Amino acid sequence: MTQTAAALSCTDLTLDRGGRVLLRDFSLAVKAGEAVVLTGPNGSGKTTLLRALAGLVRPAGGTVTRNPAEAGIAFLGHADALKSSETVEAMLQSWTTLQGANADITRLDAVMRELAVAHLARRDCGKLSAGQKRRAALARVVLSERPVWILDEPAAPLDTASRARLAELVARHRTGGGLVIAATHVDLGWADARAVELTP
Repeated sequence: MTQTAAALSCTDLTLDRGGRVLLRDFSLAVKAGEAVVLTGPNGSGKTTLLRALAGLVRPAGGTVTRNPAEAGIAFLGHADALKSSETVEAMLQSWTTLQGANADITRLDAVMRELAVAHLARRDCGKLSAGQKRRAALARVVLSERPVWILDEPAAPLDTASRARLAELVARHRTGGGLVIAATHVDLGWADARAVELTP
């Protein structure tokens, strides 16, 4: 997998939600090849931090830096963001084509097999189980060819075998120069991942 090595950091970050401060003066630096796993109780700011790092919410204070500035980010939130009437294969084909210059449609079949959704290719996304939806959404992340993966509870609905597949994909992404930041309540089993605990 060819991609640009990237780094992502935040400095003195302050995040709030609904007038309540979730994080204050928080700093984090993640370099190419690293995985950071965010833990902490509900309400500690994990999801808001991920969204801030992805550029989806504006921090109340501090800065987020992407190096290089154009480093692409693949974001997977709590919702799988699948169109219920679209088949798994059509969704992944459309998503891969949308990546423009990064698109490599030839990888589609291999990625679908890796995430055990190949047999679901012609099934509507709305008819998938929670675990199947998550695997399809993770296939979209892999196909994005973006160096930065930001994942919110990526393994929550996955069974043991699917969590092992995810761990393998993350390891390969890191070996290729990518970085991963994930929030979780479960043990992801990612080798050498750096744990960062957030407290309310």
